[in-house]
Amino acid sequence: MAGKSNRDVEKVYSTSEFVAKLRRLADALETGEKFEIQIAGERIYVPVRAEFNLEHERDGGDEEIEFQIKWTNA
Repeated sequence: MAGKSNRDVEKVYSTSEFVAKLRRLADALETGEKFEIQIAGERIYVPVRAEFNLEHERDGGDEEIEFQIKWTNA
């Protein structure tokens, strides 16, 4: 089976869409289930073993907070 190609996608969501995705993520975390999400047409399956972190960046007057979920596919 061929590996998936590299991908770097940034998708902008409305506030209500973002809240819904965060709520589904929180529910999956609380119940210990994998999280499924579709981003720019591709369905992503986040395993329970994933690591979660927050990142804050500042550059001049711009600030950014990233909610990151990382894992390695076996």
